[in-house]
Amino acid sequence: MSGASEIAAGYAFTGPALDLGALLWEGRCLPDAPVRVPLTVLNRHGLVAGATGTGKTKTLQLVAEQLSAQGVPVFLADVKGDLSGVSVPGADGEKVRERAGEVGQKWTATGFPTEFYALGGLGHGIPVRATVTSFGPVLLSKVLGLNPTQEQSLGLIFHYADQKGLELYDLKDLRAVVAFLTSDEGRTELKEIGGLSTATAGVILRSLTAFDAQGAAAFFGEPEFDTGELLRTAADGRGIVSVLELPAVQDKPQLFSTFLMWLLADLFHDLPEVGDLDRPKLVFFFDEAHLLFHDASKAFLDSITQTVRLIRSKGVGVFFVTQTPKDVPGDVLAQLGNRIQHALRAFTPDDQKALKATVKTFPDSAYDLEELLTGLGTGEAVVTVLSERGAPTPVAATRLRAPESLMGPVDGAAVDAAARASSLHERYAQAVDRESAFEKLATRPKPTEKAPEARSKPAAASERAEPSMLEQVVGSGMFRSLARSVGTQVGREITRSLFGTARRRR
Repeated sequence: MSGASEIAAGYAFTGPALDLGALLWEGRCLPDAPVRVPLTVLNRHGLVAGATGTGKTKTLQLVAEQLSAQGVPVFLADVKGDLSGVSVPGADGEKVRERAGEVGQKWTATGFPTEFYALGGLGHGIPVRATVTSFGPVLLSKVLGLNPTQEQSLGLIFHYADQKGLELYDLKDLRAVVAFLTSDEGRTELKEIGGLSTATAGVILRSLTAFDAQGAAAFFGEPEFDTGELLRTAADGRGIVSVLELPAVQDKPQLFSTFLMWLLADLFHDLPEVGDLDRPKLVFFFDEAHLLFHDASKAFLDSITQTVRLIRSKGVGVFFVTQTPKDVPGDVLAQLGNRIQHALRAFTPDDQKALKATVKTFPDSAYDLEELLTGLGTGEAVVTVLSERGAPTPVAATRLRAPESLMGPVDGAAVDAAARASSLHERYAQAVDRESAFEKLATRPKPTEKAPEARSKPAAASERAEPSMLEQVVGSGMFRSLARSVGTQVGREITRSLFGTARRRR
């Protein structure tokens, strides 16, 4: 048992920690050898991986519960609709009692404070929207599947809209700007931008039109979601679990994975530097992470890597959830110090290659990892985390604890009722369509229209000649310049360098 004792000693932390489960050694579960992860290192990021059906979702639920209990807010992307049960107490049963006994867990049915969100209001929950200008050209190019040249051209279009004071709140605003630039009237403006061809602008316009026709318009607009809402705690001090319900948009995987990246980039933009804390401000679970990296440009991957590397110092931990570590680029994987690897399959040559690649990402261990990873049962995983000193712990085969909340979805009507009862519902439920680029371009004077002749009525002449003080100030070039500087330039200097994202200061 010396090997088991050495492994167990690597998880004997002195400070607050999350209990993952109990050590597995030589076919036995050892309830007196708990496998844990220190609370202080959960802003160092992590990976939860494993084949379909191996228990990744329950692992997310288990970790989210314990974070909430320790006062840490959690964000969960619920792709399959399985995580809404975190809001209500779990159901006692023979399997739950058996698992609790095996791992030395004192199981108590418990629900956790939860907010439910829905991307664009499609599905159950409070609508989460972003303005097009906040989403930015880089992330939008990823969603639209544009090539690098088209991505650069879209960036020029955003720049033009910024300079001309054409607000891009929703997709019709952006389509209106592109349509104007490709029209006879706007071609002069198009030439002045530089580097943007009519053909490329036409491709972008067609992509936007097709994207809109797929129902994507619902995700963009106002009121824009303030990502600061994800950092709240409940009245009893527990962290609020924010569950983004995504089953209604499963047919748009590229969109929801990129939207999750917008949430992270926006948090990065708004949060101050805090260094290492005794607990994270937020732990963010990024499900179906492989979709984010698929067909991504080098510049896009560099931006992800930089965001993941730097957001740690702002108190945010990120866990990527996917099937194998090879789904995550090496530079990002290197940032993920906390690892929970569920079982892998080795039925095909590609499976076997993925298995060997996964084994190489772990420290040396006392186990035959290739054999172990193909033999793990549901709810079992290979674990290595960072110790309180920041060093990797020994690799530990682990039988995981049972979640204390409901391991399954709650009824959609219950989710809707919870969303309506939320203090955030009034703020975000109703979409708003303010005057923006679409309206401004629709009402612009045509080139053939002459300025209206001077009216003979003295009152009208007086009104034209002597605008109010407010009109003079608002209409001045200095005011417009200042407004653009305050509203977008500061954001661009900080965030456009990463993902082209920007937002209003609140």
